[in-house]
Amino acid sequence: MARPDKAAAVAELTDKFRSSNAAVLTEYRGLTVAQLKELRRSLGENAQYSVVKNTLTKIAANEAGINTLDDLFAGPTAVAFVTGDPVESAKGLRDFAKDNPNLIIKGGVLDGKALSADEFKKLADLESREVLLAKLAGAMKAKQSQAAALFQALPSKFVRTAEALRAQKEEQDGAGTPAPVEADSE
Repeated sequence: MARPDKAAAVAELTDKFRSSNAAVLTEYRGLTVAQLKELRRSLGENAQYSVVKNTLTKIAANEAGINTLDDLFAGPTAVAFVTGDPVESAKGLRDFAKDNPNLIIKGGVLDGKALSADEFKKLADLESREVLLAKLAGAMKAKQSQAAALFQALPSKFVRTAEALRAQKEEQDGAGTPAPVEADSE
């Protein structure tokens, strides 16, 4: 039978796996406490970085329905549980790993799908969700403006054409026919 403290740790980790959008496994060997503190800050507000025991975390991941991480639980392991935008946290990990080569990204899971370390680096190269949504909104607004201009151009073109025809007819009526003669009333 499992000890109560270990059972509680497994339950807590299981909840973290279930409630997070992404979980990134890293090896932190060689990092100082100050560097780990800096790493936690660089991940952003929507991520929690925890140093974990491999066996307990493996059990918790399996209980949460994540079986693809079993090979990554070797050596000193820490997990970044991301509840917000995974791109922001992936950028924080990538940038920190550039400055501190002792941090090794092993891989992880994003929305239930296993990702390798290279795939997390590609995720970090994406723009944030807010930027992508802003670009989409801008593109949609531009298309609506183009459609409005097109719909407005048709009636205005018709009015200009009708006015040109009226002016042409007046010109023909004035130049080709003699002016009406007033009859003498005597």
